[in-house]
Amino acid sequence: MQRVVSLVPSLTEAVAVSAPGLLVGVTDWCTHPADLGNAERIGGTKNPDVGGIVSLRPDLVIANEEENRAPDLDALRAAGVEVLVTEVRDLPQALRELDRVLVDALGLTRPGWLADAEAAWARAEPVAERQLAAFVPVWRRPWMVLGRDTFAGDLLARLGVRNVYAGHAERYPRIPVEELAAAGCDLVVLPDEPYAFAAGDGPEAFPGLPAALVSGRHLTWYGPSLAEAPAVLAEALR
Repeated sequence: MQRVVSLVPSLTEAVAVSAPGLLVGVTDWCTHPADLGNAERIGGTKNPDVGGIVSLRPDLVIANEEENRAPDLDALRAAGVEVLVTEVRDLPQALRELDRVLVDALGLTRPGWLADAEAAWARAEPVAERQLAAFVPVWRRPWMVLGRDTFAGDLLARLGVRNVYAGHAERYPRIPVEELAAAGCDLVVLPDEPYAFAAGDGPEAFPGLPAALVSGRHLTWYGPSLAEAPAVLAEALR
């Protein structure tokens, strides 16, 4: 049995659900599924314990080019550890990368939840009769929003919600709250991660603008949650 360390919460869930027992190390941010067996916590996605990971003698470390830092991955490679780095900017790429990790790298039979996710998104329909314009904060103090080439932005577009900052030069631009409030959007989409936006923390900054509080796991994770994401997100967006 292979020994796998995951530095990405999405991929942790994908591996744990598909092949329980393979994971020997996960990050402090890996929260799904609730039972990760005997997998050791090896720090955060941005500050993993490289020495601790090496001591686990993994056959493979799975990472992501956005969530993890290149120097940490280089240090693991220098220690002789094989590292697979994923890139996910839209739904088709996410599905390809999941196949690459689970089937190509780990040699698993393609899990049924992956086919369910493909089917669910193939059936997804816009949440309104016309396209809705929105901005999507991912942090406050300072306010940061989704910009170009983001996985979450692609999912929203498939549900008929256009990110008005999708053409921005940066992927996560800092935008003054006054500019956001004056953007002329139909709604603001507030996920509960990475910043934990909630009914009392976020909507009040945009009085008069409808706020959709959405599950960050269903908007930003690429794993088993993809199968239920269209329905969960559509309900929140409506």
